Amino acid sequence: MHSPKQQNLSQPHPSGLSKTPPPPGSSEIRKDFPILHQTIHGKPLIYLDNAATSQKPCFVIDTLRRYYEEQNANVHRSAHSLSELATSLYEKARDRIARFLHARSSREIIFTRGATEAINLVAWTWGLQNLKPGDYVLLTEMEHHSNLVPWQLVCQRTGAKLRFIPLKTPDYHLDWEIAKGLLRPPVKLFACAHISNSLGVINPVADLCQLARSRGIVTLVDAAQSAGHLPLNVQEIGCDFLAFSGHKMCGPTGIGVLYGREELLESMPPYQAGGEMIALVELERSTWAPLPQKFEAGTPNIADAIGLGAAIEYLEWIGLDRIAAYDQELARYALEQLQTVPKIRIFGPKDQRVAIFSFLVDEIHAHDLVTAADQFGIALRGGHHCTQPLMRKLGVPATARASFYFYNTFEEADRLAEALHEIQRFFAA
Repeated sequence: MHSPKQQNLSQPHPSGLSKTPPPPGSSEIRKDFPILHQTIHGKPLIYLDNAATSQKPCFVIDTLRRYYEEQNANVHRSAHSLSELATSLYEKARDRIARFLHARSSREIIFTRGATEAINLVAWTWGLQNLKPGDYVLLTEMEHHSNLVPWQLVCQRTGAKLRFIPLKTPDYHLDWEIAKGLLRPPVKLFACAHISNSLGVINPVADLCQLARSRGIVTLVDAAQSAGHLPLNVQEIGCDFLAFSGHKMCGPTGIGVLYGREELLESMPPYQAGGEMIALVELERSTWAPLPQKFEAGTPNIADAIGLGAAIEYLEWIGLDRIAAYDQELARYALEQLQTVPKIRIFGPKDQRVAIFSFLVDEIHAHDLVTAADQFGIALRGGHHCTQPLMRKLGVPATARASFYFYNTFEEADRLAEALHEIQRFFAA
């Protein structure tokens, strides 16, 4: 039997990542993203909806195309060469993600459809198994619906109840003193966004997880907005679970990751049942495959898992420290430019934040702002951003949102502010 190498299948492909990486925000970086080089309504595209989904570099696009052209086969199930190759690429992507997160083992990395499914997996396995009447799940007032609604449903099923760490206004940070009082039994689980998708605030998840663990509370970090923006180290954070999506960090849609401490994952029942996640099946009973396959029923999203591995390779080539530093510079500059717009109301802190800005201008509705900005070629987001309770806390039904990434520029922040000036003048006329 010939190996893939002997059959000359999928010879090494030039990655284009061997050279010294250009700095974030540079024209060289932007060349890697073909979608950015187009016009919208006759204006150069300024893509500022990265908190919803990021754009994809050629390195990731080429990896996906190469998989389907040269490597496509099902994984873990056959002894033929293409299957062995696809399996190797799929598991190498898992290994890369484990290193990216500083997990102790790749067995702690579960592929999911995204952060939403990862959180649901914990809620419907660990939650159903461990929560009971008298227990509490502690969240914050700024959580995305994906880290709120699953816990509502599980609490309804188990009889547990929800508690919330409040948001302090006007600085938009969590109330630490109240958090310390709430982070104690009978709270069984604490779940928190690392970065708010609406406020851009960076929450002190390591401090919160350390306090929770000292009091026997299981912790989950929603890293959907931080993965790909900040270096992540689950050992330093000290969390029991961490979830993120690939599509917000230059990877494909439909793929995400749940990190879980191996001891906890071993104790949890399967999330879904079918092929791949079993060890032995009889007519009346089954036993489960070892981690991580126990939580990956059916044919997995092979191509996009490999694509996510490529996205992480690309981000690590640029450097997560460099990306984080650039984000801080861009956040400060963009905030200064936005503050030049008369009658603008920006929701979010001035410090401990990233370049995600929710705002309103004068009495203009958020959807009207976004529609008008589109005429300038600027892609913003308008709505409640899947944080309806937070919007009610802020006293608004919706906001416009500009969210930057490392391929955005200071000049684009200038153009956003200029466009908002013109939009305001138009609506005031």
